Order: sequence, then C-alpha cells, then structure tokens
Amino acid sequence: MTKKEIQDQIAFLKSDYIRIQGDLDKLEAAGGNIQNAEKQLASMEEELKELNKKLAEAEK
Repeated sequence: MTKKEIQDQIAFLKSDYIRIQGDLDKLEAAGGNIQNAEKQLASMEEELKELNKKLAEAEK
C-alpha cells in the first residue's frame, strides 16, 4: 500500500467516523440503541491506529 493510499484510507475512515458519531448522538437523544454504533466507532479507532502506524513506517 502506498503512502497516498494510506492517507486516502485514513481520510475516508475519519469522515465515516464523524458521520457515525453524529448518528450515535441522534440515537442517544432519541433513546435508541447505541451499542452497534459504539462498536463500529471502536473498530474504526483500531483501524485508524493501524493505518497511522503504516503511514509512519512509509514516511521513514
């Protein structure tokens, strides 16, 4: 995976993360079930950590 591909994937995940976080806020305000959204966010955080590690290695 090239540096550019990693950066693109990070940008996509960040925008998706923000969208899901907004959905979670709406669900929480409406009293809905937020467990699935919280799991998705946690999974995305782990994926972002891995991508950031790859990016740091690619920049060396």
